[in-house]
Amino acid sequence: MDNTLEFDIQKDLDIINDLKILTEILDIIRLKTDMGFAAITRVTEKEWIVAHIKDSLQFNFKKGDRLPLPHTICSEIKQVKKPLLIENMDESLKYTSHPFNLIHKCKSFAGVPIYKNNNELLGTLIVMDRDAKSFNTYEITSMLNKYACMVSSQIAMKETILQTNRELMEERRLAELRDTFIAILGHDLRNPVGTTRMISDILLKQSLPDNIVKQIEIIKSSSYRMQELIDTILDFAKGHIADGIQLHLVRNKNQLLSTLSQVVAEAKALDPSQTFKCKFEIDKDFPCDPDRLGELLSNLLSNAIKHGDRKEPIVVYAGIKFGCFEISVTNGGKRIPDNTIKNLFKPYYKEISEQNRQGLGLGLYIVSEIAKAHSGSVEVFSDSLNTTFQFKMNIKKLLSEYYNFNKTKYISNAKLANMKN
Repeated sequence: MDNTLEFDIQKDLDIINDLKILTEILDIIRLKTDMGFAAITRVTEKEWIVAHIKDSLQFNFKKGDRLPLPHTICSEIKQVKKPLLIENMDESLKYTSHPFNLIHKCKSFAGVPIYKNNNELLGTLIVMDRDAKSFNTYEITSMLNKYACMVSSQIAMKETILQTNRELMEERRLAELRDTFIAILGHDLRNPVGTTRMISDILLKQSLPDNIVKQIEIIKSSSYRMQELIDTILDFAKGHIADGIQLHLVRNKNQLLSTLSQVVAEAKALDPSQTFKCKFEIDKDFPCDPDRLGELLSNLLSNAIKHGDRKEPIVVYAGIKFGCFEISVTNGGKRIPDNTIKNLFKPYYKEISEQNRQGLGLGLYIVSEIAKAHSGSVEVFSDSLNTTFQFKMNIKKLLSEYYNFNKTKYISNAKLANMKN
């Protein structure tokens, strides 16, 4: 038999065997027909295969048994694709010498075809007995057809579930491979980019002609841009490979101020023609990850530089108000449409514009992930004059959720240690 066909047959048999409800269906059919044997069979061009069985008469069939199709009565059902009812084979010239009757001593038989969703014949639903039976042809045919449709629906539903699970597993596998590849690629690219930036710094300290210095500055600026893209890729990959962006919380306002100030200074250095107005009002310590918040601000500034009106200053604010820490970046320019705002924080989303051709569409997604990790949120306010991206986190909420998370993790680890002991 063709290997592909054999695989499809085995798949069907496995599905039928896995459907527990079929046992109940066969029991009901035996009870209503007063017949001792009921089965669901898989029929091919050449074979009759027992797929599911309930037998109180010891016909000596078991799941997986195969017979040449011409030696079975189901061969006729396959040919005519109609129900077949035989009350007493011994009284029928056609069936009294049939191989199935001679071997298995079966007198009464009823069977209907079972179809797949594409109307392809899957097999048969049959009942039989060693004694002759009187049938109400309409009633028994209607009942068997009804249960045959039910069996077909159950099989189709199971196939759909299995196929969906296979597709989900494959998607998960491909996603993990993609994220791992991105992480490895980003990691391996850091060294040559760092070397390029370091050599640029060394060359800029030399006495070189102005035109050469300008070229070196372009190289250095490009290396910073490449580093930004690599860091964004790595953050994106880490958020998918692990359990989201991980934080290292500290209570140090000076470290946070230094980090945010450095981010603004780097933005000014990379784009000297852009005007920045900054106001930091951080007057007390609170738990946060300064490096991650610096990354958040860096991505918001990069977004403002790309899309803002260069004639207008970029306004940066960071401070504590009413128990919440805020970072906001405001730039002049056109209003962002509401439909665009809904998609801004999705991965790989890029608004169609000249400024976005070199971007990956991950910067604002990383911003939203850092915000979530801090139990905060990011909102966008845009009108015809200005656009503001505002990150806000409730300090008490972050403390509570971070404490509960670590407490749960500690308890889980303690239970695991006790189990090992």
